[in-house]
Amino acid sequence: MTDAELAAHLAQTAGRILLEIRDSGLFEGKALGKAGDETANQFLVHALRARRPGDGLLSEESKDTRERLDKERVWIVDPVDGTREYGEGRTDWAVHVALCMNGRPETGAVALPGLGEILRSDDPRPLRDTADPPRMVVSRTRPAPEALSVAERIGADLIAMGSAGAKAMAVVRGEAEIYLHTGGQYEWDSAAPVTVALAHGLHASRIDGSPLRYNQADVYMPDLLICRPEWTDRILSEIAALN
Repeated sequence: MTDAELAAHLAQTAGRILLEIRDSGLFEGKALGKAGDETANQFLVHALRARRPGDGLLSEESKDTRERLDKERVWIVDPVDGTREYGEGRTDWAVHVALCMNGRPETGAVALPGLGEILRSDDPRPLRDTADPPRMVVSRTRPAPEALSVAERIGADLIAMGSAGAKAMAVVRGEAEIYLHTGGQYEWDSAAPVTVALAHGLHASRIDGSPLRYNQADVYMPDLLICRPEWTDRILSEIAALN
């Protein structure tokens, strides 16, 4: 099984497990989110240890160790990206599985179990026609002020959505043109979405245009831009103008 096939298989299987936990009716709200996070994480960690024992691993739901910093190949996973949305029975949550090599996002998959869909870096789809005015996805609970300002300056329509993976995949799926986030995230929030977005021909970077680097000692990532390539220069210039 190739790395890409493994990433997709793990993301899709974890998604099915999460749906079964939710459909069981045994948990609600925060308890459902906790059960889903812990169970999906156990599956992903055990599967990766079995299939890729020599690789490093970083997961939101596992204690981090510095061992991964010495590895060229590091898997970065988020068992449930959008735990709140998952616990509320919404569809805008995701499962992230990515392989980074020497700090670069190389291979990955993002499952959208609530929509019955998986997007893969090894199976890119043609981008849909862009919309005019552009559409920008933002957090449904905490939209970043910078994103709101840029949206106003370019006349973008705002789409409120849950998880980072769901927002990034909305751009991949042609439901939006821009995902701009400045509220801070962690490596597991964006590694798989960025890998998939790049494979589909989208732009992905920090908001100053610099590359996104993974498997760092500090896993905090302050900001992120994923957008259609035709909007890259305009968005980066508008962000720079805010500072």
